[in-house]
Amino acid sequence: MPSARERIERQKASPSLLRLHRALSRLSSTVTMMNTGAHPDDEQSGLLAYFRLGLGMRVIVACSTRGEGGQNSLGPERLGVLGMMRTREMEEAARALDADVVWLGHGPDDEVHDFGFSKDGDQTFTRWGEMRTVERLVRAYRSERPDIVIPTFLDVPGQHGHHRAMTRAAEKAIGLAADPQAFPEHFKEGMSPWQVAKYYLPAWSGGGDTYDDEVPPPDATVVVNAPGREPATGAEYDRIGEWSRYYHASQGMGHWPDVAETRWPLHLLLAANGTKAETSVLDALPATLADLAASRDLSYEAAQALKAAGLAVDKAIAAFPHADAIIAALTEAATQLAAARNNASPDFLERHRHRLDRKAREIDAALIEAAGLFDRATLSPSTVAPDETAELTVDLASAGDSRSVEVEAVLPNGVTAKAETITGRRRSLKIVATVDAAYTKLYPPSWSALGGNGDAHVVISAKFGDHTARATYDLEEPFAVLPASSVVMEPEALIVPLDGTRREWPVKSVVAGKDAPVSLNMEDGWSLAQAEGGQVIRAPETRVAGLTTITPLVGGRPALRLTPIAYSHIGRVTHRQPEALRVLTLDLKLPQGAVVGYVGAGADRVGLWLTRMGLDVTELDAKALAGDLSRYTSIVVGIFAFGIRKDLAASTEKLHRFVENGGHLVTLYHRPTDGWDPLATPPRKLEIGSPSLRWRVTDPTAEVTVLVPDHVLLKGPNIIGPQDWSGWNKERGLYFAARWDEAYQPLLAMHDANEQPLMGALVSAEIGKGRHTHTSLVLHHQMDKLVPGAFRLMANLVQPA
Repeated sequence: MPSARERIERQKASPSLLRLHRALSRLSSTVTMMNTGAHPDDEQSGLLAYFRLGLGMRVIVACSTRGEGGQNSLGPERLGVLGMMRTREMEEAARALDADVVWLGHGPDDEVHDFGFSKDGDQTFTRWGEMRTVERLVRAYRSERPDIVIPTFLDVPGQHGHHRAMTRAAEKAIGLAADPQAFPEHFKEGMSPWQVAKYYLPAWSGGGDTYDDEVPPPDATVVVNAPGREPATGAEYDRIGEWSRYYHASQGMGHWPDVAETRWPLHLLLAANGTKAETSVLDALPATLADLAASRDLSYEAAQALKAAGLAVDKAIAAFPHADAIIAALTEAATQLAAARNNASPDFLERHRHRLDRKAREIDAALIEAAGLFDRATLSPSTVAPDETAELTVDLASAGDSRSVEVEAVLPNGVTAKAETITGRRRSLKIVATVDAAYTKLYPPSWSALGGNGDAHVVISAKFGDHTARATYDLEEPFAVLPASSVVMEPEALIVPLDGTRREWPVKSVVAGKDAPVSLNMEDGWSLAQAEGGQVIRAPETRVAGLTTITPLVGGRPALRLTPIAYSHIGRVTHRQPEALRVLTLDLKLPQGAVVGYVGAGADRVGLWLTRMGLDVTELDAKALAGDLSRYTSIVVGIFAFGIRKDLAASTEKLHRFVENGGHLVTLYHRPTDGWDPLATPPRKLEIGSPSLRWRVTDPTAEVTVLVPDHVLLKGPNIIGPQDWSGWNKERGLYFAARWDEAYQPLLAMHDANEQPLMGALVSAEIGKGRHTHTSLVLHHQMDKLVPGAFRLMANLVQPA
């Protein structure tokens, strides 16, 4: 369960009066807008904050991927685990904006996923499938019915290919969403055609430190002005946007703008009514209940009821923070809204039922918030295995004493609630997962600001006069059905030299949860033996280069690994994946006499891989870094480390002396923003290229030209040849060096299609008695993917100077 400190932090971030104000502000608009993007953190947060909190719109972030191919500034999570982490970050970022989220992609095993950087939309669509992406956006348009769609980026050269693909798909999906002949399978699911009223492009450049739009943005046809401050918090909308971006912490997001942005220019590209002349994005839209009441096809009774509902909503908003007055006005609004719906024509309901339904849910949520009925819902434990039980506790607030409140648990198939007990304001239910209960999906398809998220939530119902209000609330921690036993192989991968100098490697299978015997499904020639201290994997005497996968079994079935993800800004979730012991056999020679110090920042596992290769490696924490470095022949600085570790930033002069005195300093890639001062961080001037899109090679098969074949780092102890550049995953490298002191020698050249060669992927300089080598190759990722050439090259890079 959350700690007391976590509960305090959450209440501080969302006190009851702020929740009530935002519940009321939702009621002021009947407009829905959707912001489309490719990754969590693509959203234009300041603009969305104004649309939602300033204008009252419903705001939806439509995101194609989970960001699973990106980097992580916080810790070791990668790929599917990172995708789950960034999903939670997007959900919390949306909570800060009171916005909803719709996902198009469903994790790394789905076709629509983050596979790394690409430079054009066509390259992206070769992986995603253009019509697959468009169909998913059509589904989002038809199910969520946005009036306004705005992509965050332009489809122009110099922009991320994922961004370009999403912008192209967002436009193409508009016509198809309104076409009754397109994707008829949607209609069997209860959807109907939907016409997006307005499609805008951003009239600002998406260039910056990373991107470099080659053409100027379109002219602005309208400007969104966000003057003043949000009434509930007194903060500028752009700064509230940064409150939201703060939750994208794995990407280093969240900054303090010296001057908050107040203007966002937009270019109206498509308008359902055919006109582009407007003074506001709300022009020609039914923006309020009063606007809906003016519809020509609405009966007199329905129109009067809608007007009355709108007046009651206005009265409730004006009554803030007086709960009794708010409740009286909202009860009237709910009654009038129901009357309007009952008297509305079928044609009107076809076009506007979603607005009335949404408004009814929002009124109910505001009623229960104003009444102060709910405190929290907690499941202990928050995860269960099939055939296990847990206790769901719902605590009502003191205001609930004066009302009859009903509590309902909404649970997934295979999980039931039994034996409710009531003790004062506390409702307790026993939750039982059947023996065949399905494991929880890792990547939820959507997230709602109105609650009801995850595999389990609660519904609170209460009477207000003749009206029964219902509101959904999430559990404090996401509920999940997980395996009873989790198996982790230690290590999860072995690096085995082809030469046979070593025969055995210790391994163990660590079982968490329900204790169960584990066996290993051995491949031909490999065996498991008992040795002093435990079990060992024994390699065959005659070895063949390649990858061998050894699968652990529990009860005769493949074992699963559970990876907990726990950070203060997102809480706790658990990733699930098949467990395996991977064994890479390769021709690998280690440098003689190498003693390596590794300075990591939690963003890569290179130090671990160097150890598994058989090298003498010491992790250098702050104390070790401040001590005597002369015992090390080589020091490797991991990615992002100068930006994350303050002790390292303060040690640059000491590292320079280490090089001058004969040491070999190896720095892995850094962004220009990672505390990298080109004149002070490296021993000699070395400048990282910006915008970074111009200084990376995204094609993992791009040809590599060796500029200095007989260089010491390329000829031994492993001779680096063409075979070492095969089988690379995701990309060659990024954040290439752009300019450097003449002491540095570029060793490689490579480029993406139709671009000029880049020579800053690997540079090295003899300085004093030692050497500094800087590489922008994504060696840490290739090692995680067990690419043989990465290990052979890394062994060369850490050789003594």
